[in-house]
Amino acid sequence: MRYMLLICGTPFPGADDCEDPLDERTQEWVDEMTARGVRLSGSRLRSAATATTVRHRDGELLVSDGPFAETKEQILGYDLIECADLDEAIEVVSKHPVSKFATVEIRPVWPTP
Repeated sequence: MRYMLLICGTPFPGADDCEDPLDERTQEWVDEMTARGVRLSGSRLRSAATATTVRHRDGELLVSDGPFAETKEQILGYDLIECADLDEAIEVVSKHPVSKFATVEIRPVWPTP
């Protein structure tokens, strides 16, 4: 089953200007999970201040700058993994270095027909 890992937390100052997206520990996790065939893709996200929100309401297209909800915590990044079950997904997340300072939400992905 595929799971989306949503990495949520408070961005550190200057995060958008950081050229190196992965520190050594995170790169080791990426390498290990890729070698295991578990990690399919993933990336950091730029700050919510760079977001654009699009909605259709009453036949009108509404486009606004910024995130839909104002909050201190933001989605900082994501990983898409494929695991046998939730227990394996939890084991994979338990090894992710960002789980020490951010929250990682594990969400099952609906299969594509």
